[in-house]
Amino acid sequence: MSDGSVKITPKLEIPLSEISFRASRSGGPGGQHVNTSSTRVELLWDAAQSPSLTPEQRERVLVKLRSRINAEGVLSLASSTTRSQFRNRQDALERFATILARALEVPRPRRQTQPPRAAREARLEAKHRRAQIKSLRKPVDRDS
Repeated sequence: MSDGSVKITPKLEIPLSEISFRASRSGGPGGQHVNTSSTRVELLWDAAQSPSLTPEQRERVLVKLRSRINAEGVLSLASSTTRSQFRNRQDALERFATILARALEVPRPRRQTQPPRAAREARLEAKHRRAQIKSLRKPVDRDS
């Protein structure tokens, strides 16, 4: 992360101006500290309106992260792993970069190949063996 943006891929950086943070009280154990300090950080990023993404990237992000994006197109990530709001903010930014980079990956197209000759022969041999086993289950013809 540089001073003004979050690096997602070598060609893509999201400016921090597009990201907003919301702090709230963290749940769980922690005694009086939990009750008095707002250390839980929620990262909010408008994926649907982000000018940093190309239309193809936006479509890919909206599809792949649809479970994390609300109806308005805002991605929400929460972090409450540490007692420090600053470290939770850094953790949320790192997770944001990781999740977004993974969502933007374009899968390599599968090249269709032929099964090897040995595999075809093994399959046919297995079918032949199975057919023999089943043929032995037939009732014996006693007339012949």
